[in-house]
Amino acid sequence: MAVTAVLAALPLSVQAQITTAPEPERLKSASDGALPEVRVHGQSSPAKLTTPTSASRLNLTPLETPASIELIPGDTLRERGDTSVQEGASRATGLAMAGAPGNGGTSLSARGFSGHGSVMQLFDGTRLYVGAGTVTFPFDPWSTDRIEVLRGAASVIYGEGAIGGAINLVPKKPSLGPIQQEARVALGSDASRHLAYGSGGALDERWSYRFDISRRSTDGFMPRGDADSLALSGALRLDVSPQLQLTLSRDEGHQHPQRYFGVPLVNGRLDDRTKHLNYNVEDADIRYRDRWTRLDAQWRPNDAVQVRNQLYHLDSRRHWRNAENYAWDATSGQVLQSSFLEIGHAQEQVGNRSDLRVHQALAGLDNQFSVGLELNRIRFTHINDSPYYSGSVSVDAYAPIVGRYRASYAYSPRYKATADTQALFADDRLALNDQWSVVAGLRQDHVQVQREDLLVAANGFDKRFRYTSGRVGLVFSPSTTQSAYMQWARAVDPLGALLTTSATQRQFDVSTGRQWEAGYKQLLAEGRGAWTVAAYRIDKYKLLSRDPINPTLQQQVGQQSSEGLEASAELKVTQTLRAEANLARLRARYEDFLEVVAGGVVSRAGKTPTGVPQTTANAWLHWTLQPEWTASVGVRHVGRRQVDTANTRQLPSYTVTDGGLSWQAQPDLRLALQVFNLFDRDYALSTSNNGNQWLLGRPRGFEVSAYVRF
Repeated sequence: MAVTAVLAALPLSVQAQITTAPEPERLKSASDGALPEVRVHGQSSPAKLTTPTSASRLNLTPLETPASIELIPGDTLRERGDTSVQEGASRATGLAMAGAPGNGGTSLSARGFSGHGSVMQLFDGTRLYVGAGTVTFPFDPWSTDRIEVLRGAASVIYGEGAIGGAINLVPKKPSLGPIQQEARVALGSDASRHLAYGSGGALDERWSYRFDISRRSTDGFMPRGDADSLALSGALRLDVSPQLQLTLSRDEGHQHPQRYFGVPLVNGRLDDRTKHLNYNVEDADIRYRDRWTRLDAQWRPNDAVQVRNQLYHLDSRRHWRNAENYAWDATSGQVLQSSFLEIGHAQEQVGNRSDLRVHQALAGLDNQFSVGLELNRIRFTHINDSPYYSGSVSVDAYAPIVGRYRASYAYSPRYKATADTQALFADDRLALNDQWSVVAGLRQDHVQVQREDLLVAANGFDKRFRYTSGRVGLVFSPSTTQSAYMQWARAVDPLGALLTTSATQRQFDVSTGRQWEAGYKQLLAEGRGAWTVAAYRIDKYKLLSRDPINPTLQQQVGQQSSEGLEASAELKVTQTLRAEANLARLRARYEDFLEVVAGGVVSRAGKTPTGVPQTTANAWLHWTLQPEWTASVGVRHVGRRQVDTANTRQLPSYTVTDGGLSWQAQPDLRLALQVFNLFDRDYALSTSNNGNQWLLGRPRGFEVSAYVRF
């Protein structure tokens, strides 16, 4: 394995100490695979700050890490009725959904930055590389053990594309405990249906497994709004010895999302007569298929060292065929249907990641360090029917007969791209004494992108990127239940996505950024709760900006910044009342950014970037009415977002209230009622067509469910 090279690179003195240095009890946690898995439960605030996470390769807890980290247990996702991973993650402090069909419905915003190029998404610690701005996996929360949210610059851990943050979905895994099975059946409004089953445990003393399947479907709240998905996951683990474990995993996702791109504004406003309509063509199609295979090996020769290796393969196929834009025509009183696009993605990702973690003394001080190597190759093929149909079709605004898809040219492959990445990374934590520690990390990436234009060979090219990410932080822990920290980090973002770098962009480099952050975290006495607070500033450089002398040219000189405050708290108010809340307030702006308007160059300095809410907040209250009965109410607030860089138009803020009532009918049977958007608010998740088209969130709805363990 590639880890052999890492071992060979260690100094002989370190190799000698590997066999003697002890490891603290915390490093023997189940998350390393040596012992049964530690479960994180929704009502355990201490676990959220004391569970090791992937925000560090050193197996550090959030209390030990100089960064803003939040854990969302899988049980919490399912109890709240979240139907997607992204919906659940958007309830974390400072995150908001920015999903649309064109980005797989999975885009998020964090700390003043949005999109897959700035808020990375991972699966079990492995990043999913963005192909043409789209990520479609993972999506179903049924098989989720927890979501880990790392806010702020994360490139030192995962590479380019994480200046705003990263979310990592940790799936349920095999364990050596008794076999347990679970199932869920749910029915709801708009003919929504959910059927799920999971099973896992030990087959014998050496073999264990995990299997999950989840099927969801709905008719939607608009015509032709039907959607369905199927998620399957399976894992088989072999404990070769107490020191060596092997796990083979396979995950598949099949999605047929709603063929819905929103509704047009009528005279600049949302019209009650159109908000439940669908203007897409009748033969529209959106389909995603993802297949993920992983082989994990973990070897712990003694208490001081751990070696891990993951070999992985991801295959994604995506297809869109839609009329995506709808505009109100005031003259005719009709809606103009346009942007007839058929697009396909074929993406394959193969890689191997190895790392070595050692706990040893350094100059008499407690020290942990990790070094590793990651190699991967991505092949991407873009298919479309460009040049697209350039006309528009008029349909009745209130009783649309939408017609069928129109195309001018054949649907065929247009370009292929290959990206080869080699990354070296290292992390270290040095405990200066019982209270002070220094945590640092460094990552060096080398990426080669090759593009083959299948129509115009001259537009093909070979481009190399080299970039370094890093962070250094200081942690002060006056006790085992609290810590204060400061951190500086350097991150990088692609201009769009490395795989879709165009011939006109090959002269440019990746964007760079730096972040300053300080924060405080505390567990309350007697397990009553926890609270955190963080302040930060992020500056992003090398944005593409117009040349003020020659507006036809672009320069990589633009700058964008954000600064803000974030706070979260969980509190057991009484024996029967528990509260959760978070609040984020930020100020995002362009520092240096020029655009061409009416043939002239206009500065957008001081303006707020588009699609970024400057205030987000979430709150939940849980009452135990009787020993078997629990009622919950949750509120989500997303502040207004700018539609254009001139800040002349805004997408309104929204506040949505959800509620639930559950009955523990038997020790292994729970019945629940959940109500979504209790006050039936109209709100837009995202906007398109220059802000004249809103993708609306779901109206008031309900779901009744039964969950059983056996």
